[in-house]
Amino acid sequence: MPKKCLVTGGAGFIGSNLVDELIKRGDEVVIIDNLSTGKKENINPGAKFYECDMRDLDKIKPLFAGVDYVFHLAAFARVQPSIEDPITANDINLNGTLNVLTAAKDANVKKVIYSASSSVYGDQKTMPLREDMPVHTLSPYGLQKYVGELYCGLFSEIYGLPTVSLRYFNIYGNRQLLEGAYCLVMGIFVRQRLAGEPMTITNDGEQRRDFTSVVDAVRANILAAGSERTGKGEVINIGRGKNYSVNELAKMIGGPTKFGGKRIEPKETLADNSLAKELLGWEPTVELPEWLEGYKREMGL
Repeated sequence: MPKKCLVTGGAGFIGSNLVDELIKRGDEVVIIDNLSTGKKENINPGAKFYECDMRDLDKIKPLFAGVDYVFHLAAFARVQPSIEDPITANDINLNGTLNVLTAAKDANVKKVIYSASSSVYGDQKTMPLREDMPVHTLSPYGLQKYVGELYCGLFSEIYGLPTVSLRYFNIYGNRQLLEGAYCLVMGIFVRQRLAGEPMTITNDGEQRRDFTSVVDAVRANILAAGSERTGKGEVINIGRGKNYSVNELAKMIGGPTKFGGKRIEPKETLADNSLAKELLGWEPTVELPEWLEGYKREMGL
């Protein structure tokens, strides 16, 4: 039976991929996006699109009427931008999330699926990263995403609103950003190669990341919505469970490199995804090297 789904940030990278899959499944989809980083060309014509901001509760609240599932992906995303502008990041990531939870509660939504982040872990001494580890965030973004998880758990506990938080690990794939402050390292490298420039590696390039396909992240969202084993504020890693160094990524893309700049970042991320397998029946399916070969051909690299 088709469901009515609301996707915040549905014009963005992950959100638009999720919208496409929901519509393919026959669901009715409402998108809320202020287009600060989302793009109109990403919007599936089969969805109802409303251009508004999560921070405006009065405007977004009526759009939750009759909604079964809310997928909250809208955010002031990425670590570095939040360090440069923590006030705006806090306003969007915390007040925006609180508004979404409030509107969902008042509309008796069946479940809120919150897009959390592996950035909450910061630097940890042991790998892989498990959900029961203490957080050690290195940025306002990571802290805000963690507080968003706590808000979800609190709304489940005191209001009975079913919620689940998915901690994404470095999502890549179709429609990933290639420019701007919200661009991930893979997008930066691809943009530089397309411009005929060397790929700029920060720090020593030995920092390792668990790169996870957007295809797998989308499937995790849909499984989390339908799972009867989630809804009480659970926090679940969504990561491939395999990592590569930035130097290895540059070698896979191919081309000249240069070292430049230092930044505060974790030395390594690697997901323990056993809880996702247990609660969602989710397992990653896409391998980075194979996907990257096809993507390079598509981009003309």
